[in-house]
Amino acid sequence: MPNIQILDQNTINQIAAGEVIERPASVVKELLENAIDAKATAVTVEIKEGGISFIRITDNGCGIAKEEIPLAFLRHSTSKIRSVEDLMTIHSLGFRGEALSSIAAVSQVELITRTPSSFNGCRYCIEGGTEKGLEEFGCPEGTTFLVRNLFYNIPARRKFLKSAQTEAGYIADMVEKIALSHPEISFRFINNNQSRLHTSGNRNLKDIIYSIYGRDIALNLLPVDASMEAVSVHGLIGNPVICRGNRAYENYYINGRYIRSEVISRAIEEAYQSFLMQHKYPFTVLHIQIDSNLLDVNVHPTKMDLRIGNAETILAFLYETIYSVLSSKERMPEISLEKKNLKSEKKKTEQSVMKKQECPIEQSQHKDAKEIQTAQKQMIKETANYTAYTAADVDKEQKKKPEQKAEQLELFDGRLLSKEEKNSYRIIGQVFETYWLIEQQNQLFFMDQHAAHEKVLYEKIMKRLQKQEYYSQMVNPPILFTLSMKEEERLARFQSYFKKIGFEIEHFGGKEYAIRAVPDDLLGIAQKEIFLELLDGLAEEVRQQNISDMQVVCEKVARMSCRAAIKGRSAFSVQEAESLLQELMTLENPYHCPHGRPTLIMVSKYELEKKFKRV
Repeated sequence: MPNIQILDQNTINQIAAGEVIERPASVVKELLENAIDAKATAVTVEIKEGGISFIRITDNGCGIAKEEIPLAFLRHSTSKIRSVEDLMTIHSLGFRGEALSSIAAVSQVELITRTPSSFNGCRYCIEGGTEKGLEEFGCPEGTTFLVRNLFYNIPARRKFLKSAQTEAGYIADMVEKIALSHPEISFRFINNNQSRLHTSGNRNLKDIIYSIYGRDIALNLLPVDASMEAVSVHGLIGNPVICRGNRAYENYYINGRYIRSEVISRAIEEAYQSFLMQHKYPFTVLHIQIDSNLLDVNVHPTKMDLRIGNAETILAFLYETIYSVLSSKERMPEISLEKKNLKSEKKKTEQSVMKKQECPIEQSQHKDAKEIQTAQKQMIKETANYTAYTAADVDKEQKKKPEQKAEQLELFDGRLLSKEEKNSYRIIGQVFETYWLIEQQNQLFFMDQHAAHEKVLYEKIMKRLQKQEYYSQMVNPPILFTLSMKEEERLARFQSYFKKIGFEIEHFGGKEYAIRAVPDDLLGIAQKEIFLELLDGLAEEVRQQNISDMQVVCEKVARMSCRAAIKGRSAFSVQEAESLLQELMTLENPYHCPHGRPTLIMVSKYELEKKFKRV
């Protein structure tokens, strides 16, 4: 066996760097968090070649004192904590003391900084963890980090970086997420001498969302603001119409820290579940404040994960808050028959925004104090004078557009197609053997018979389960199926709950089992494949969320009710359609099926008359 020995400091630093610095975006994240902790009100991020060859981050924060500069680049040196007890009450974004030492170990770093109490600043150079010089240097208050040639001394690591364009995309995404986390700070991002983002720092979250995601999303936001003991949440969430195919638009922050959390994502997605189609994900920007005593942020070197105490209560609160916002308003999709040409309008808006943002900082390497002073003063000046297209302008446009369509503004004042309004609408007929046409006053509605029946069945089953009213329907002949050992264990675990809600399942010998009865409204799901799918789904649900077994079974069975719904292109009489419509309109949210698809859509008389050139 080889002799045991202590690694040299250079190797230790590079191992640590491997944990913290994965790519250029990691460097930007750590330095931006340092700037925020330094109380900066304006920060500029500039990169070239995806940040691989050049990163410059300039802030107007408190700076670093001359005698503390070399200490800042040592491992586990930090100004954020003093003892192990402080780990339980961390309020800053950085605290581990590994960022600067890790960055310096794998790149060439130049630091230029001055504190408010100092007459002169300092310039400090360190390459690959080795000091190259420290000198006095004339510069304004704040700090500038220049990071060059990332992984220059670890060619194997550099080889695994992606293209410059891809790495720049990772950095842009990180800057955007951090900008959303601190609307009180002005952030500017410059890529290859082009300004790509500039936020005003005016504390208006909607302004930042407009700058990053554009007008369509800014026009479809819902405010969230709620609190309970030890936790509060505020921010903006998207209307279901702006859903996406992945989680890239799910932004949430705990105590100002951007994190990724499966449990928080699940709470958000569960709240949206009945409003979105399957495999669609919502837009959110949520700021969650949790008592620091309930958090453990010292879980991972990159601080992208954390543990939450009393997680069940907090996640239930988050779910209820979001669901109540989404349920507070009727959300029926409206068809616009007018084909809008938004290209020229979008181009004009972009040109206007870019014109107000174009004040490029000279792209020098900061070789003398004059250039640094000019750059930082220019940055601060731009922040003060920044007047880009704001959320107020978006709101003004939105207000103007209902005024133009006063007829449509009244549609959501009361519940549509209610029992009380029965005499004011009539069912005209059916098209494509699936969609029913309903006329009411100045609106024409289309009802999807399958989606509507799904919703009615789902709500009926859920109400019965909540009231513990269970009825069975015998299946003849019984449904026989074979289970593996794991499936048998799972069936044994949930057997009592299946029995309570109306299933009769018995052992048939060996690994064989028989279903002799199912819940009476779910005769349509009496098939072997569907029941096995239900068992498999229960395994997924239990593994991913910490809720009671009965709740898991009820929710899953209710969702399986959709299999029993009338299909499109199936025979359905006018009387049945009338009855379905009446049942549908008694529900709390009649406009979406359990999978998030619309049950009803509407075209106004105004839109039709516009199409026929009558108005």
